[in-house]
Amino acid sequence: LLLDESGGGSVQPGGSLRLSCVASGGGLDYYSIGWFRQAPGKEREEISCITRNGRTITYAESVKGRFTVSRDNAKKTAYLQMDNLKPEDTATYYCAVSPAGWDECKYADVWGLGTQVTVSS
Repeated sequence: LLLDESGGGSVQPGGSLRLSCVASGGGLDYYSIGWFRQAPGKEREEISCITRNGRTITYAESVKGRFTVSRDNAKKTAYLQMDNLKPEDTATYYCAVSPAGWDECKYADVWGLGTQVTVSS
């Protein structure tokens, strides 16, 4: 399974971006999907996790109310809608999946290469 993120870019504070994570070499049906980010000099942060059936979604406090995660298993794609972006959201964003059948995203073991998000005026 390979993951490919896209949709990053540069926006002004208050702007929006929608990240996509497309799987190849297999589907996403059996995997919980996590979105993570890492800013220079900071530790990687799990910002959202959506379980296999989409019924359980978690968000980090830092993005709650501004980011929305979703998935379309038929399209082998997960999305991260990011609204009201702030300068502190600047980071490289990654999608990742946990071992098949696991719910928690912190055990993710397949990662994309990341997409850069820069929020600046």
